[in-house]
Amino acid sequence: MLSGRLPRKDGLAVTSFENRVALVTGASRGIGLGIAKELVAGGARVCVTARGADALADAVKELGGPEHAIAVAGKGDDPEHQLDAVTRTMESFGRLDFLVNNTGINPAFGPILDTDLGAAAKTLAVNVLAPLSWVRHARDAWMGEHGGAVVNVASIAGIRPSPALGMYGVSKAALIRLTMQLADELAPKIRVNAVAPGVVKTKFAAALFEGHEEQTAAAYPLKRLGVPEDVASAVAFLLSEQAGWITGQTLVIDGGVTLGGGF
Repeated sequence: MLSGRLPRKDGLAVTSFENRVALVTGASRGIGLGIAKELVAGGARVCVTARGADALADAVKELGGPEHAIAVAGKGDDPEHQLDAVTRTMESFGRLDFLVNNTGINPAFGPILDTDLGAAAKTLAVNVLAPLSWVRHARDAWMGEHGGAVVNVASIAGIRPSPALGMYGVSKAALIRLTMQLADELAPKIRVNAVAPGVVKTKFAAALFEGHEEQTAAAYPLKRLGVPEDVASAVAFLLSEQAGWITGQTLVIDGGVTLGGGF
């Protein structure tokens, strides 16, 4: 069982994830790395994945080295990579309690009617079908027998239209729906939830705020954009036993921007 809260250097508290193991996709930087850091701070060991081996090596160093983290490089929608990452997690740490599907792409900004169909298919493959496949591997390797928790990283683009993020928004809406379906099918042993962030200051979202951050933040009731830690703490909560009676839900983390219909 998880054991309450632990102190952290900044004076805040983190959930204890002692003796727990997580796999976080898309975790060489940004939100994914922030989530991995939060879990390691609570005592978990993690496997982080992404395409770039060098960036992942740097991430493992930030996470405290091989005692706390391993990295497996590959494409998030590659079934062989998925199986390899789960297998190596089990070989290194002996279990797999948590899965965070954070990998996402947006190769086509703009209205959905202008999106190349090949780009649309790739977006769905990475943002929707890959999380489904990752969950299957995690279930087969450990969670199906021993239980666990999954969090999918969606977006507020998945809950309301956005002219600049047409196909991306459709894929995130599908991910939210997938979360509900998986939660129903995998209960009671495996809980599945999602988070839907607004604009978070990462390299992935740079086009949405760079050069006009103050103007973008002005639309948010809390008057700032998100940072990876905002999402990481929410994900940690949903993975923890403090959320033990929560499944199939999507937690909006957006500084209040959707209260007024904005993005």
